[in-house]
Amino acid sequence: MITNVVLDHPGGFYEYKVHNDKMNILCNSGYVSLANYLKNMMKNCPNEYFKKGPRSSALRFNLPSINLMHFPSYEVSELAKLGLDINKERFFDNHPRVQNFMLENDNKTIAIEVPLWLNNHELSLYNEIFNSRDALTGHIDILRVEGEKVWIWDYKPNAFKEKFASTQVYFYALMLSRRTGISLDNFRCGYFDSKDTFIFNPENVKLINVKQDLMEYV
Repeated sequence: MITNVVLDHPGGFYEYKVHNDKMNILCNSGYVSLANYLKNMMKNCPNEYFKKGPRSSALRFNLPSINLMHFPSYEVSELAKLGLDINKERFFDNHPRVQNFMLENDNKTIAIEVPLWLNNHELSLYNEIFNSRDALTGHIDILRVEGEKVWIWDYKPNAFKEKFASTQVYFYALMLSRRTGISLDNFRCGYFDSKDTFIFNPENVKLINVKQDLMEYV
């Protein structure tokens, strides 16, 4: 039912897991390329990309065109609350408590700690934004399929105080779009904790003025 592999990438050991039954059901109609990607990463993750270059989780700038919507007591927040309670003896850290609870019990969650990357030739402003020719890499905390959309979620223990989480999750969506060929209009993004949830539509994000915005955070 659940397959997993431990990825030894800089920043720690990432236990990438896929719930095959849910993936096959939820990806069967329109997201076969997503299912194929998830299966392929179990054996063929290009680990060399993760050894150098920028990491999405370390990005420290805002994208002003992101229109965040705030929801208290949203579904994923309720799931986080349950996971933190039920898995408190099973896992040492809050992230795996929430991630594994959702993978095992939520009928929309299909994978956790999904590895992904973006090559410099796959984005026209890549060198300006990241000041690097090495691949941007990251790991999606929680991947769900809901309402015919692919949802990319990041668990943040203090979501309300986050400054750059939306940037991080946006680039997760962009990376997964490039890896699977699924258009950004089929993605939705968000981050959450057990109290607050923030969501946005990545299709509406503009990168035109990113270079100017970066100067504020240098």
